[in-house]
Amino acid sequence: MGKRITVQRRGRGTSTYKAPSHRYLSKAKYRRYTSEEEGTITGTVIDIVHDPGRSAPLCKIKYQDDKMGYLIAQESVMVGDILSFGNGASVSPGNVLPISNIPEGTPINNIELSQGDGGKIIRSSGSYGILQTHDNGKSVIQLPSGKWTTIDSRNRATIGIVAGGGRRDKPLMKAGKMYHKLKPKAKYWPIVRKVRMNPVSHPHGGASGHPGKPTTVSRNTPPGRKVGLIAAKRTGKR
Repeated sequence: MGKRITVQRRGRGTSTYKAPSHRYLSKAKYRRYTSEEEGTITGTVIDIVHDPGRSAPLCKIKYQDDKMGYLIAQESVMVGDILSFGNGASVSPGNVLPISNIPEGTPINNIELSQGDGGKIIRSSGSYGILQTHDNGKSVIQLPSGKWTTIDSRNRATIGIVAGGGRRDKPLMKAGKMYHKLKPKAKYWPIVRKVRMNPVSHPHGGASGHPGKPTTVSRNTPPGRKVGLIAAKRTGKR
């Protein structure tokens, strides 16, 4: 079958394809539930910093109990602003509160998928979701992709839009810019088209630039051959 293809090598999880931990400034997570269960705590934004491993900047927060932490920065939040966390927080940019306390139609981000996980989705620069409705302890949220998802209303979210929007508006005029952009995140780049490879490197390789065999494969195809359109119901233009 030839040598291992790229997706097999990446799937092993070796250091070659891992994002280096030293390039991440800190974990940008919500605090564990403590006094927030009873009421509200506050924190002051003392700095807004760049994190090489992320697309969005981070806010450095000093909480009222003198503990320090980092959170995803929000648009319109500045150094010196006081943010609120908990059930009694107001609905204003940068504040963190349970989804059940947020009105419908509010833009939110950094949403927890399970209670207390610190925030998992909608964390990239310029992104936000729209809270659509509440229903029997569940909340429906429209994600940036347009897809709708249902999440437990007790999970926390941040009000507002993630800072750093417009990052992709300026075009990358040369390959060197893309190299320096992706290097801190250990992204796989440059990506070679598989039809331009040799037959030993990929099932689509060789044959003067076309696969030479069907690009649709079964769901039960073994690793190394499971490439292209996996278990496709149909192909071609609609």
